[in-house]
Amino acid sequence: MGAAANRLSYRDLCSLAITCRRHNRLSSDPSIWSILLALDFPQPISSSSSSSSLPVPSKSLYRIRFERDKARRIAASRRAMLIAESQVSVCKGRLKELEYQLRKESERMKGTLEELSNLERIRRASVALNVWQPELVRGSQRQMVEQCIVPIECRLSNLKMEVNLCKHQISIYKNAYNEQKQRLQKSKEALSSQKYNPLEAYHSNVSRTDSGTKRKKLT
Repeated sequence: MGAAANRLSYRDLCSLAITCRRHNRLSSDPSIWSILLALDFPQPISSSSSSSSLPVPSKSLYRIRFERDKARRIAASRRAMLIAESQVSVCKGRLKELEYQLRKESERMKGTLEELSNLERIRRASVALNVWQPELVRGSQRQMVEQCIVPIECRLSNLKMEVNLCKHQISIYKNAYNEQKQRLQKSKEALSSQKYNPLEAYHSNVSRTDSGTKRKKLT
């Protein structure tokens, strides 16, 4: 028998019963449903061998187990979808956090570079004081040097180290940002796969085709 050889599924059996009245009796044959039940929903020997005071027909038992399995698969699909949605949300939140950190670190480096540039000008002015210059220029340079209350060379060294640190930190954030974007893309693809419904996609394509045909006829 086809069912015993695992060639006849419950869909095939129902289709035969619908398309041919003569085969309608097959849909009520308990021996076929017993085979399908054993193939599709095998039970442990201990539970299958236990006798019941009111035995349930094989077809009814198949329907019960089918609905139970269907509910389980739907619940598993919903869990997978919730997990995918959660992963997308986490990735988006992480990307926003990295964008903030990148912006903050870039602003920090910009301020450090500006201070470094100002100190370079003060150092050049300090060196120029040892060379003869017009008094007006010399006075301006002296004022600039006197306003600097920290040792120039020491501060310059610290600022250069800070710039290098900022560059290193920005590089780390950029790499993390790119990796997070890839994770987000994969999470979106996983979510799209979970939400994909072949029937909805088919009806959507049919609707677009019909609307396109109508527009062509109107033109």
